[in-house]
Amino acid sequence: MTEAEHDQDRYRAPALDKGLDILELLAGVDGGLTQAEIAKRLDRSPNEFYRMLDRLVRRGYVARLDGDRFALTLKLFGLAQMHVPTRRLASFAMPLMRELGETSRQANHLVVYDRGNPVVIAQQEAPGYWGISIRIGSRVGLFDTGSGHVLLAFRSKVARAMMVSEHVGSGGEGDHMTPAFEARLNQVVARGYEMMPSAQTAGVINVTAPIVIADGTAIAALTVPYITLINTPGAPDITNTIQLLLATAKRLSDLAGAGISSEA
Repeated sequence: MTEAEHDQDRYRAPALDKGLDILELLAGVDGGLTQAEIAKRLDRSPNEFYRMLDRLVRRGYVARLDGDRFALTLKLFGLAQMHVPTRRLASFAMPLMRELGETSRQANHLVVYDRGNPVVIAQQEAPGYWGISIRIGSRVGLFDTGSGHVLLAFRSKVARAMMVSEHVGSGGEGDHMTPAFEARLNQVVARGYEMMPSAQTAGVINVTAPIVIADGTAIAALTVPYITLINTPGAPDITNTIQLLLATAKRLSDLAGAGISSEA
């Protein structure tokens, strides 16, 4: 054994390695795995993973589904949102959001999912006198906003279930994942955006597009709270505003890595 290999072996943390192996394995599967399936894929005895899985469930990193199936929660994603990438996303989004505000004559804001709720991380006011704005840091609804719909729609079914569970667990409204609501989310995916009347302000139509990464997962949602500008001749109508929004979301998605093949 070389000196480098000796040092590497001396500083091993087998329990930590085992936990990380489980998290990395579950991150690559949809629908979760049983304890036996985890053990088989990692070439270990099922008994080796019982206590580790129990701790991961208790700490919120893994959820138990349908009895003996285990799936990754969004807790790691939530931790990542507290790190620099979220601030970086907001910083490179702002120039494009300002451009969208100027061309659409409307306000817009950027939202990410964070520990049970969509949260506003960047906001651009309308260039004129009139517009709808929302404060940075505001936590908005998961089921009654365009941002919430888009963040749910462009996720796997397992991820959706985890988001809803976290939302309810954090004191949010009850589970609205009915067949009709899931059908609506599928329509959002097919259309590429959500458009719905504001549940908070009369006369506002929220138009929301996803910011996606290479695998099509939405890491953020960009919303224009559209109001009809009667005293602004030449202001884009809602149809043209949607096209401007989609073009901006596409540029942001490209910056986030949507154009990079996930097989590379």
